[in-house]
Amino acid sequence: MGTVAGRRSTAFFEASGMWGFIRRAFTKGMGFSQSDLGRPLIGVCNTFSELNKCHSHFRELAEAVKRGVWQAGGLPLEFPTISLGEPFVQPTTMLYRNLMAMDTEEMLRAHPLDGVVLLGGCDKTIPAQLMAAATVDIPAIQVTGGPMLDGDFRGERLGACTDCYRLTQEHAAGTLSGEELQGAEDGMCRSAGHCMVMGTASTMGALAEALGMMLPGTSSIPAPDSRRLQACEESGRRIVAMVAEDLRPSRILTPAAFDNAIRVLMALGGSPNAVIHLVAIAGRLGIRLPVARFDALSRETPWLCNVRPSGAHQMETYHRAGGTAALIATMLPLLNGSALTCTGRPLAEAYVDAGVRVPDVIADLDHPLHAEGGLAVLTGNLCPDGAIIKQTAATPALLRHRGRARVLRGLVHGEAVAPDDARPEDVLVLTGAGPVGAPGMPEVGQIPLPQALLRAGVRDMVRVSDARLSGTSYGTLVAHVAPEGAVGGPIGLVRDGDEIELDVPARHLELRVDARELQRRACEQAGPRPLAPRGYARLYQEHVLQADRGCDLDFLLPGGAGR
Repeated sequence: MGTVAGRRSTAFFEASGMWGFIRRAFTKGMGFSQSDLGRPLIGVCNTFSELNKCHSHFRELAEAVKRGVWQAGGLPLEFPTISLGEPFVQPTTMLYRNLMAMDTEEMLRAHPLDGVVLLGGCDKTIPAQLMAAATVDIPAIQVTGGPMLDGDFRGERLGACTDCYRLTQEHAAGTLSGEELQGAEDGMCRSAGHCMVMGTASTMGALAEALGMMLPGTSSIPAPDSRRLQACEESGRRIVAMVAEDLRPSRILTPAAFDNAIRVLMALGGSPNAVIHLVAIAGRLGIRLPVARFDALSRETPWLCNVRPSGAHQMETYHRAGGTAALIATMLPLLNGSALTCTGRPLAEAYVDAGVRVPDVIADLDHPLHAEGGLAVLTGNLCPDGAIIKQTAATPALLRHRGRARVLRGLVHGEAVAPDDARPEDVLVLTGAGPVGAPGMPEVGQIPLPQALLRAGVRDMVRVSDARLSGTSYGTLVAHVAPEGAVGGPIGLVRDGDEIELDVPARHLELRVDARELQRRACEQAGPRPLAPRGYARLYQEHVLQADRGCDLDFLLPGGAGR
């Protein structure tokens, strides 16, 4: 990627002959001068879109980034890529995460950029950008849009989308009127930004910081806070210095950095989606992250972050308490402090001055909220390659449970629908909703409870699926079952009435059916799986890896390692 002078843009602009003439002439045609052509060329990857509410303020953020680049002596050029907003994209943004990563990768590869500032926010945009940055390996720094302000309804603090689930459930139960539900809708999203609980967007911002790809203390700043614009400006200045230092993602995204990110994920009580995304980002560097590694580090890492849906507070309060910088500083005894960050300094030095300002929000290592991390990885004959549960957001009494399976196959109008006659002790099982089967592995693992049970006061049941969960979800939800039913995974063999045993402390999920009976069922349903007729969805289904491999496309891994 480099040139004799150490910058990609140098050879581009200094080339002789017709192409050098054209490049200089067309750049000057945009109003830039000859002296500008000698500056480091910094791409500003702006994923603004009016189809993505979480990124609605990105035009202003991009201008702040460019201001910082100019201040540091660089030449900032803004460019767009695909923008994925979870509430608007059907069937799921996860289907298109890899497409966004490919779009970003090719834009970085095709243009003579010396460095790039990546503006992301909503769930799949940060991992897509980090996957691309890891692959192309030019100096890169992540900037996020930040969380919304807390929602408000009649004095009650609301959080998207944890309260989206809760309030619609209460409406179905008959405890909330249609007028009240509309009032909550009107007060839910009070500002620009992504979900204001520890959902996937907030989690991935924190993990980008823990990986060393964001400036310390910047991931949790609320979207409307002027300090976010200051962080954008500082990120613009810093990327110019990173180009001079040749500080590339391959020097930052090391195995030690991924271990740090996994530990921070567990302390956050963060999104289960982060497991898939971290595996995918690491895979682009040829680093294998088995799901067993996540569970091993969860066993050693306490839950410290008292933020919904696992805890009580929301992102505004978390930031006032010190945010991810304070959490990382608290966790330094558990982290690899020598891991390099985008500051050019190791983690321990970059976070030495951070501290917790509100202990009720970020606990210390001696007084954790839970002895283990937020996520647990289950194994057993129902999930040979693993499954995930957010144990800190589950009902404690259901963490050990046996129940009768009630099977849901596929989705109705994009949602899973439980049988009306299900009992509270049943285990709801959804199959056909994985990477290949859906396709795209939508966030439908929080299966709505039957209305009759809701009206009777039931608010949680054990639910098992090969789908994903929103990071904002809560309840006793087992998801990411691998392999999925559509590719022959055992979850596709479950029948109504089968007994399922869940034992989270033992990390066990078992289908209590004789192995010979399961083999008979497998032979009965063997056959070609249906695929999309054409386009990207067909490409995705033919090449997507399973959840435990990060749901990347096999041909995008180094050397075709996924094949």
